[in-house]
Amino acid sequence: MALGRVYCFGPTFRAEKSKTRRHLTEFWMVEPEVAYATLDDVIELAQGLVVEVVGRVLERRQKELKVLERDTTKLAKIAKPFARITYDDAAKLLKEKGLPFEWGGDFGSPDETAISEHFDGPVCVTGYPSAIKAFYFKPHPDRPEVSLSVDVLAPEGYGEIIGGGQRLDDYDLLVKRIDEHKLPREAFEWYLDLRRFGSVPHAGFGMGIERVVSWICGLEHLREAIPYPRMLYRMYP
Repeated sequence: MALGRVYCFGPTFRAEKSKTRRHLTEFWMVEPEVAYATLDDVIELAQGLVVEVVGRVLERRQKELKVLERDTTKLAKIAKPFARITYDDAAKLLKEKGLPFEWGGDFGSPDETAISEHFDGPVCVTGYPSAIKAFYFKPHPDRPEVSLSVDVLAPEGYGEIIGGGQRLDDYDLLVKRIDEHKLPREAFEWYLDLRRFGSVPHAGFGMGIERVVSWICGLEHLREAIPYPRMLYRMYP
């Protein structure tokens, strides 16, 4: 809150039972967080970051992309603003495509691919159900069952590269959400203190570095984007 805009960059451990070409047990993530930001502010920041990264790679790394036999014509078309679709409409789209998806569920890899195929570039999916998002996401003021959240899906079937949204700044509601998620209160006392002694509206997101690298480089598997991949059954190189 004192600095206004901050970010961190480091390894993230996630013990998911997901054995797909899009998942690692440990990956690297950059996480910006902005005071007084809204969901729209976060989307604007995320779009700008993606466009800047793709543009710089195209400017400075043509030789490497050629070695990887990457078709750069698709990358050259990446520009703001990205397409936007609500979770509600994305769920309807999946049903129309014949996929067995029900409202309230999280998108799997086939779902994300089907959604992204509907657009030429990255797409921002907003308004995920609060039940499937982390406890600290702020609910929509008019629809508390929906969160003020966004996932940015990369084109060409590479799935989610960014996830974020507005954070809960209400102490009582945050306590309620921690209890609803059956999380140990004592583990989050430090986090509750940030609200207990006064907070401000804020928002942010996390960008998965390996997923972005996989997409830009046109790689077949996420493990090719990191020197020593930790996966579901592999902790060591």
